[in-house]
Amino acid sequence: MYNVMIVEDQAMPRQLFELLIRQSANYRVMFSIESAAMAEVYCMQNDIDLILMDVCTAMGESGLEAAERIKRQYPHIKIIIVTSMPEYSYIERAKAAGVESFWYKETSKEPILELIDRTMAGESVYPDRTPRLRIGMAFSDELTEREIEVLRELTSGDPDAVIADRLGMSVWTVRSHIKHMLDKTGFDSRTRLAVAARESGLVILGY
Repeated sequence: MYNVMIVEDQAMPRQLFELLIRQSANYRVMFSIESAAMAEVYCMQNDIDLILMDVCTAMGESGLEAAERIKRQYPHIKIIIVTSMPEYSYIERAKAAGVESFWYKETSKEPILELIDRTMAGESVYPDRTPRLRIGMAFSDELTEREIEVLRELTSGDPDAVIADRLGMSVWTVRSHIKHMLDKTGFDSRTRLAVAARESGLVILGY
């Protein structure tokens, strides 16, 4: 029997994961916690085989950052990232951290228990792509990767010069990307563009 830890800040999904896992004779819920801040401590003190890790957890803790730390210290622990956020960078960040599998709460067709079985059997299961979102008159896959990087920083409200410095590009390049995105999406201001991107979940700062 495998020992499972659930890291999920929302009560309903957390309880659903607990119920599903307890229905299987192959898994046991060892811990079910709200914040990734304590995940490493539980791994240190207990025999954990699998973690279901949300990205945005309580206390502002990033599940992706916690997963990266845990995989460095305990590479034998398998991790599945579970999220409802379509932020375009999450899949690549999870892969880079060594996370075994990735599951979207709302859009994944495969039941979570099946994905858990496949992961524990040694498979690495990832979606083919992030969910396709509509941003104004455009779809998210019509924006270039560099444009999306600028868009994420745009949601911070920081001046163009600060954004340019963080991304290692000129102010003029930042402004050019913003103009191209306004042209594609049809928004008449950068503020409307940033709000729409943030509300869609395409770009999320801090996680």
